[in-house]
Order: sequence, then structure tokens, then C-alpha cells
Amino acid sequence: MTESNGSAAPERTEEMPAWEKRFRAPRVSLPDWAEDAPDRSLFVSNATGTYELYAWERATGEQRQVTNRANGTTDGVLSPDGAWIWWFDDKDGDEFGVWRRQPFEGGEDELATPGLDPSYPAGLALGRDGRTAVVGRSTDEDGTTIHVARTGEPPFELYRHRESAGVGDLSHDGRLIAVEHTEHGDAMHSALRVLRPDGTTVAELDDTEGGTRELGLEVLGFAPVDGDTRLLIGHQRRGRWEPLVWDVASGTQTDLALDLPGDVSAEWYPDGSGLLIVHSFEARSELFRYDFSGGGLEKVPTPAGTVSGATARPDGSVEYLWSCAAQPPTVRSTTGGTVLDPPGMKSPGSVPVEDVWVEGPGGRIHALVQKPAGATGPLPTVFDIHGGPTWHDSDAFAAAPAAWVDHGYAVIRVNYRGSTGYGRAWTDALKVRVGLIELEDIEAVRQWAVSSGLADPDRLILTGGSWGGYLTLLGLGVQPDAWALGIAAVPVADYVTAYHDEMEALKAMDRTLLGGTPEEVPDRFEASSPLTYVDRVTAPVYISAGVNDPRCPIRQIDNYVKRLEQRGAEHEVYRYDAGHGSLVVDERIKQVRLELDFAERHLGVSGTYGA
Repeated sequence: MTESNGSAAPERTEEMPAWEKRFRAPRVSLPDWAEDAPDRSLFVSNATGTYELYAWERATGEQRQVTNRANGTTDGVLSPDGAWIWWFDDKDGDEFGVWRRQPFEGGEDELATPGLDPSYPAGLALGRDGRTAVVGRSTDEDGTTIHVARTGEPPFELYRHRESAGVGDLSHDGRLIAVEHTEHGDAMHSALRVLRPDGTTVAELDDTEGGTRELGLEVLGFAPVDGDTRLLIGHQRRGRWEPLVWDVASGTQTDLALDLPGDVSAEWYPDGSGLLIVHSFEARSELFRYDFSGGGLEKVPTPAGTVSGATARPDGSVEYLWSCAAQPPTVRSTTGGTVLDPPGMKSPGSVPVEDVWVEGPGGRIHALVQKPAGATGPLPTVFDIHGGPTWHDSDAFAAAPAAWVDHGYAVIRVNYRGSTGYGRAWTDALKVRVGLIELEDIEAVRQWAVSSGLADPDRLILTGGSWGGYLTLLGLGVQPDAWALGIAAVPVADYVTAYHDEMEALKAMDRTLLGGTPEEVPDRFEASSPLTYVDRVTAPVYISAGVNDPRCPIRQIDNYVKRLEQRGAEHEVYRYDAGHGSLVVDERIKQVRLELDFAERHLGVSGTYGA
């Protein structure tokens, strides 16, 4: 057994390989902009080697680094008047902290909401008056609380419940507050409540029907017009996510009934005359404009691939963050060209993905395959399993899979049952038999990969982070003959201990997935826990973990590692000083290098850090 800690990687003098350049190349997020000062923007970048917040004055082109913390910062909000940048201050990635704010032009940080103790965040909405904030908080002791905080006044508690909830939005005139809640006990399907700032209820909308009809709702935003009581929401009434407009004053619901397959989300155009539609289908996405006056859809041209975020600007143009598996992400505009082009090293591209559909026990499974250009099988193959579980892999650029491809591996990413983008039934299918359902789908794709001649059955790696790390450890025990190697990042390893140690919102999700607490449904937690099957693991195991992780806490990983130690099972553990992943580029590179080295030592695949 080998253990190491998160000390800095040694400096390397040889020419930097392509896979490392992909991590080091400067990246930027889609810029947020101030509603009443649209030339003021906020974005995230890794320009310093750590992901931090940056202010951007578009009129002058000036950019300024806002935050500077050892473990990075990505959670920030720009006030509607553009005067303040709010950012969430936690400790070394533990996600437990307070909101601070800093003047847009620069200056000292200050506590944004005096009187509110540290907590996990549960949403934030800022008022156009420059002094009002609606702050969501989550703690083990209180569950969820939502407060109205005004400058110079004590915070007012607006909402409290043991189950998970969050701030949806604050209306343009500040008179209405939308809340997403799960008081019915189903953390996967929220209901909505609209409140006045004094706490009185204006309207309710609940598609769960007391929990018997599992349909979710989500807040997409109030109309950006004073006095307008229209709230844009997402619903699942036709088995997928779609938008509708709910007038919370009259109760009228306007179903847009868009004839688009897959999931559909939306946001308002700044004048409230239409909606920017984001359509996701079979691992790719596209944009449309929906005009209320005509009720029609107009395509917003984007290249084939994935739009990771989009926003409509006051001049009617659309800015969007785009990439595909072969091309790194860029922030583009429908006016033409690139919105933000950070200076410095440019990221190399990678190979495109191929779509594969495999018949599985629950229906057709979509998998994305990448392999070295010109390579023929059978190849050493990495099954890179996404987290979530309510997420999906898409035709989008990802540096880690590209690194495996550079080193001669095929990479397969599986959108197993539980993934989003394939309808509500597919997403909700993993309940009760948590983990085991997903592994059935992964196994079906594994069998295809071997029988098709793509994958070498003796050199198959199961890997993933978060829920993907959980499925990795579970798969090594449940399917011990299927995998030659396992590499799990920030995983759930001991489900019972993880439940007791994790943040409150995730406890609620686990109760929904498994039907209760470990004390109420012990057999289900046991059946879904990697610790149950640890004695069946035969493949070498590599585990990396953040010591401050509130989602997959360190104690439950230590429990699993101790069982491996007691058996004398071959394994390595790497612990680093951060939370659920790292925002430091050097740390990310070090982790990928350790994973590549582990695979090379055990499978004999030549690792030159090449290409």
C-alpha cells in the first residue's frame, strides 16, 4: 500500500506534453453581467493557476482579479446595479461559510450579511435596490432557512424547514420571492412557493401530488420587468424538462409546448419579449429564440457540440460557452467572434467522440467513445463514469479523457440510468437499487466494447469522480472479474458513514434515493454500499480524496481503506488539502499524473506524457 499527501508536484524541465497544456491553458467561464449596468461583468478564470473570480469592465476592457485564495474561488454573484461582487467564503473547499462582498472597482472585502452564521449555501438573490438580499442557508441543526437581509437592518427569517429547499429568484421590483422546496420529502422533485418579503404566501405550485406523482418543478426566473408577476419555471409533465410561464398573481399557466425532443430550459431576454431556449438532446445542445408575440422558434446558430451556458444581452445578441470533444471551450457571441480570449498558452484539441447505442436491461444506453487517431482494437480501455448521478456526459471538451487518449487508451463514457437528458423515467430509474442499476448499464456497454473488438478485456479500467468514484468502488466489488484496475476520485465508499457525515442537502437526496435513513432501510444501504463488497475486490485500487470534502467525507473513505489494508489488498491512497475536487491547476495535473502512472505500472501501457 502506498499513501501520499497533497504536497506540490516537482517542477518539470522537459517540454510540456499536450495533456498538461490542456489543464494549464487559461480558461474563462461564461461572463455574468449586471442587469442595470450591462458593461460590468464577472467571470471565473484559471489565469493565475488557480480558479478565481474576475471583474471585467467591458467599456474599457479592464479586467481585475477579485479573489485570491489558496484553494480558489468559483461561487460569485454580481449585484444588479453592478456595484458589488458577492463571493462565498468557505474554508479550504468545505463549502461551509459566509457571503462576503467587494466593490466592483476593488477594495476591502466585507461581511455581506451580518447576523447570519456560517452555513452551506442554499441560493442567493440580490435586489435591484442595492441593499436587499435573499439568502438561503443549510445546516445540520436547522435544515434549510431563507432570510431577507437588508443593509443596516437585522436579517429577517422568511422560511424554515427540515427538508432541503433553496432560493429561486427575487422579482424585478423586489416584491416577490420564489422558493424551491421539498417539504413532501422527495429531494429529486421540488415544489414551488412564492412569498412576499414579509413571509406571506402569494402562490403555490406542486406537481408531486403528495409524493405519489413524482414530477419536479424548478425556478428559471421572474420576468425582468417592474410589476410583471410572470415566473418562468421548468416542469416535467410530459416526461422531460420543459419551460412554462406561470403568472403567480392570476394563477395562469402558459405552456409553451415546444416541439423539441430531449430536455429544454430557458431564460428571459432582457426586455421580457421572448425567451432564450437551451435544448439538450442525446449529449448535444442547441439554442433558439422564442418570441411571445408570434409564439414561434427561431434557431440561434451555434456549431455542433455542447453549449454549457448562454445568456441574452440587452442588444439582443447571445453569448454562449461552447465546446466539443475535439475543440476546447470558447465564449462566443452571435455578433461574431470570441467574447473573451485569455492570453497565454492555447489548449491543444483532442479527438472527436463517436456515439454508441447499446441495448441494456432498462432500454437503449448512450455511450460516447474516444480513441487514439488511427488506432485499432483491442485497446486498453478506460470507462470514465460521470458524477451526479443526475448529470450526463456530452460532446464537450474534457481534459482528463483527452489525457488517457494521448497515452494510447480508448475512453468510454456511459450515460447510465440516472443520467439527465434522456427523459424523466431514465433519470428516476435508479431509486432503491442505487448503484446497482447504473452498474448493469455499464456492464452492458462493457460487453459491447469487448465483443466489438474495441476493448482489450484484460486491460479495462473503471474510473470516475464523486458518484463516478462511488460506482467505481462498487463496481470493483460487485463485478470483480470485469475490471483490471480501479481509480476512484472523491468517492462514496461506506454509504452509511457517508450519510451521517455529509452535508444536510445530500442526506435528503439519499433518503429520496433509498427510501429512508440507514436506520429505516438498512438492507438498501448495505446493498448499495461499496464497503459491503470490499472483500471481493481483486483489482488494484487507487483512491484520491479531499480531506475537507463535505459531499464524500474522508472518514467513510478511511473505513474502506482500512478494510483493504486488513486484507492486504493492493491499493494506493492520495489525500489532498481541499474539498470535493481541487481548483488549483498544479494539483489537478498532479492527480492526473498519479492516475496515469498507476495505470502504467499495473497494465504496462507505455506512459510518456506524450502527444
